[in-house]
Amino acid sequence: MSPRLEGLQTEFEFTLPKGYVDPEGNLHKKGIMRLATAIDEIAPLRDPRVRQNQAYLSIILLSRVISKLGSLPEVTPSVVEGLFSADLAYLQSLYRRINENASTEVTVTCPECGHQFEVDTVAAVGEL
Repeated sequence: MSPRLEGLQTEFEFTLPKGYVDPEGNLHKKGIMRLATAIDEIAPLRDPRVRQNQAYLSIILLSRVISKLGSLPEVTPSVVEGLFSADLAYLQSLYRRINENASTEVTVTCPECGHQFEVDTVAAVGEL
């Protein structure tokens, strides 16, 4: 029996700034990234492409943790390779935010009334 993950968000929706254009010309902008596991970070180190070029690590890593992108059947390293650089930078930043921080929420204060409230930074960025 698997443990219950009460209150732990493991998947994060996003919208790419530019979008991925598939070989048929279809644009894919909305997707889902899941939290990385230890094996997601370890397995790419065994990939010969990463051994030849350490910069390729992010390509393999993102292809493992992006569980959905538009209507594509799967997100492969070649899909990530085909992203515009703005989209790659966006996904690398999203990966860091959701995997390196305990929470994606920050407390903000309204400059008008002084009321404090929580804002989910992933959701706010994904809506841009």
